[in-house]
Amino acid sequence: MAGMKSLVKDTAIYGVSSILGRFLNYLLVPLYTAVLPAASGGYGVVSNVYAYTALILVLLTFGMETGFFRFANKKGERPEKVYANSLLFVGGLSLLFVAACMAFLHPISALLEYPDHPDYVGMMVVVVALDAFQCIPFAYLRYKKRPMKFAAIKLLNIIGNILLNIFFLLLCPWLNEHAPETVSWFYDPQYLVGYIFVSNLIMSCLQMFFFIPELRGFSYRPDKALMKRMVGYSFPILVFGVVGILNQTVDKMIYPFLFDDRQEGLVQLGIYSAASKVALIMAVFTQAFRYAYEPFVFGKNKEGDNRAMYASAMKYFFIFSLLAFLAVMGYMDILKYMVARDYWEGLSVVAVVMVAEIFKGIYFNLSFWYKLTDETRWGAYFSLIGCAVILALNVWLVPKYGYVASAWASVAGYGVITLLSFVIGQKKYPVSYPLKDMAVYLVLAAVLFVLLSVPVSGFWWRLAFHTLVVLAFVAFIVKRDLPLRAIPFINRFFK
Repeated sequence: MAGMKSLVKDTAIYGVSSILGRFLNYLLVPLYTAVLPAASGGYGVVSNVYAYTALILVLLTFGMETGFFRFANKKGERPEKVYANSLLFVGGLSLLFVAACMAFLHPISALLEYPDHPDYVGMMVVVVALDAFQCIPFAYLRYKKRPMKFAAIKLLNIIGNILLNIFFLLLCPWLNEHAPETVSWFYDPQYLVGYIFVSNLIMSCLQMFFFIPELRGFSYRPDKALMKRMVGYSFPILVFGVVGILNQTVDKMIYPFLFDDRQEGLVQLGIYSAASKVALIMAVFTQAFRYAYEPFVFGKNKEGDNRAMYASAMKYFFIFSLLAFLAVMGYMDILKYMVARDYWEGLSVVAVVMVAEIFKGIYFNLSFWYKLTDETRWGAYFSLIGCAVILALNVWLVPKYGYVASAWASVAGYGVITLLSFVIGQKKYPVSYPLKDMAVYLVLAAVLFVLLSVPVSGFWWRLAFHTLVVLAFVAFIVKRDLPLRAIPFINRFFK
């Protein structure tokens, strides 16, 4: 029980910081959609470039986050030595990547179909290299159980990025109109998309200063034997990490190539990406759980068999994922204002995107059977299968049905690999998941989702009705699995 309390505590800290951070970060979505109209395709450009950087980030980290946790918790290994070698490997790989990209910047920009803007590509090359290196100090903070510093750095980076975006996209245009002499020496009113990347670059550079304590006091001597073992363990994780991120971003990368008119592809991509941001609650919950759960599982594995605890964690993850789904769908009348009106046509895919996020979270929970048994090659197999499904469905259906096909392709891809991981995992590392209890919650959530679809006249009446529907699910959770007396702070008022 103490282990579950620790997991809940860390998840809460990561969750609060992630929720607040994502909320602050998503304040940029209405800004971007207001400054970059849907018809311009500008937000599509942003989504396209960030899709490539997400893929490169996985390549440069090389699965070393998980590798660090595994070897730092292994008997006979020195955590500080494991950490130093992780930094050396990822840092060296990132430097080589920057050097190679800068040497061939113009050909790379032309290949990505941004021949007129190699500056976009150059800035994001540096950003992704810095972010890859910083993933290891972030992992070290999680290992040392320092969620407060982890959260503080994340939030400061996000707040700084928001302020810079507001400066470049709102304040500078206003000053350019009313007092042009103050900004004319550096500001170009036609460079709006570029300033989004400039803001990111500035904050990624500044963030390095916060990690000075985590970079000092270590012996940076490469241990070839240790690094070879870590690379051997991490390489399959890299493979399914690459394919996993392709599962999330491949549609955004190939969109401009799926349409005869590239501009039409960027417009649709912008609408789809903006609408998907409304599903932030699910993504935030999954990310917060992942940050806390990964070091928790590897740490607990040293103490012995904790499969009952893993089963319990899966159950509660599933329950609260369904609650997040109902909350987002219930308050769509409010959440839709996160994006400008000309992007609202894409809101029809929010529910589908959230279902894909639920599958993604379940798959993450299941993935620990092959990580704990050191059979990480299975993760590579699953990810390749999922990517093949998603890629094939996108190429086949997107030209005809647009971004709706992309959303359903993600559901299909994650659904297939979740099922495969469960079936094979039960043979390799059986865990008695409470499937009947989870099925009860799934059926109830489906019934309540149908109720949320019932038309109700009047904004406030509809909001009240949806609130009652969501509270009905909360009441069922409290009654069946989470009595109020079991919740910290609240339990003092209930016997």
